[in-house]
Amino acid sequence: MSIPEYVRTLRSAVGHDLLWLPGVTAVVVRDDQVLLVRRADNGAWTPVTGIIDPGEEPAVAGAREVLEEASVVAVPERLTWVHALPPMVYDNGDRAQYLDHTFLFRYVSGEPFPADGENTEAAWFALDALPAMSAEMHARIASALASAGPAEFAS
Repeated sequence: MSIPEYVRTLRSAVGHDLLWLPGVTAVVVRDDQVLLVRRADNGAWTPVTGIIDPGEEPAVAGAREVLEEASVVAVPERLTWVHALPPMVYDNGDRAQYLDHTFLFRYVSGEPFPADGENTEAAWFALDALPAMSAEMHARIASALASAGPAEFAS
């Protein structure tokens, strides 16, 4: 996966120590379909996800990631879920923990394809015919599809 330059700089100072990083999940919906990408690193299907750059608004980061990763233009509709993911260890020994901000996005234009090398596929899936995904990714999609209301916060 592509590592933002600021994370590379942090890694040069802290090595493999745990980094607390803000992340975003963009659940892009078009009619009764959701945009999913197949990650190049592990082959998992997910909504578009990414790291929020320093000073970047989370919703703006989500739109940027959707365009960069899937070549689709989408606009944020609402924040649906904010929660901390468990700490993870990457193959190279780097440790990270993410604060995920899940948003519902509305499709505007573009046909999905894996635009930046972080994914091997990008496609629309009917909401009633999703590919195999982790429970975590199903929960993010479910939060975005829930009837409008306040965002969920873990407590």
